[in-house]
Amino acid sequence: MNYLGKALAIAGLLVGFSAPAFAGEPESCKAVRFSDVGWTDITSTTAIASSILKGLGYQPETTVLSIPVTYASMKAKDIDVYLGDWQPSMENDRKPYLEDKSITVIGANLPVGAKYTLAVPEYTYDKGLHDFADIARFRDSLQGKLYGIEPGNNGNRLVQGLIDANKNGLKGFQVVESSEQGMLAQLQGAVARHEDMVFLAWAPHPMNVNFKIRYLAGGDDTFGPDYGKAVVYTNVRAGWAEQCPNAARFIANLKFTVELENQMMQMITGDGLDGPTAAEKYLKANPAMLEAWLAGVTAFGGQSGLPAVRKSLGL
Repeated sequence: MNYLGKALAIAGLLVGFSAPAFAGEPESCKAVRFSDVGWTDITSTTAIASSILKGLGYQPETTVLSIPVTYASMKAKDIDVYLGDWQPSMENDRKPYLEDKSITVIGANLPVGAKYTLAVPEYTYDKGLHDFADIARFRDSLQGKLYGIEPGNNGNRLVQGLIDANKNGLKGFQVVESSEQGMLAQLQGAVARHEDMVFLAWAPHPMNVNFKIRYLAGGDDTFGPDYGKAVVYTNVRAGWAEQCPNAARFIANLKFTVELENQMMQMITGDGLDGPTAAEKYLKANPAMLEAWLAGVTAFGGQSGLPAVRKSLGL
């Protein structure tokens, strides 16, 4: 069975359970182990999921890991859930784990509105850097640098692949790796000095509001068509959904929107809140979201899930 068939089978399994059937999950299901690769959007969605799981009586744990280590840890059964599978840019990251059936894709948690590719400040775009094919002409003003995020990131590797293949004359450019926060600090400084810069950018993210940026055309073969149009999927380790069907039903129910993630990320990057505090604040302000996410889900002890979570949030 291919990964899509297996995902559909698991989805059918989850739909087939009625809520009372979830009562009595083994104690080993109480700890739900997430990976956060250090991107603010994944910090946001993981914090929301964790806040709700706590209200259900689970004990969520989050570990910050690189993308390669995330998948290796899921294969080793050290991580249960990853909410940050950006496609198509992460296709090669997850492919071997789908092929050896050590992970399962259980659905899209951000089905529309996401994108991920290279971008420039608007003033650089106005100078004529509109396309991947234009980057080499700006080599001097860019100081031969293209700014990525954390080491091991899939986007960094895609850009490095363009350089290695001398695609669009990029041979000799350097991918500058740091972190999401490091890249944004560099962008803030470049904008203040009105300097040219090419960097990895994505939506949802507050950078799209806080800075005037333009996404580059010409990256369809690398980041996907329509300026890196993306879908974000939920991955779980093989066997977890069958072992912990109630927790898995909740995770499969999670569907986010660009607006939701933008609000969460603004609270984290703009207001200085940590993920759990931002999640609690968001859920208290938007309690209606809980109904769809908790449909058919019980608390760990078997009682109805929605009242338990509302009580935990003081609603």
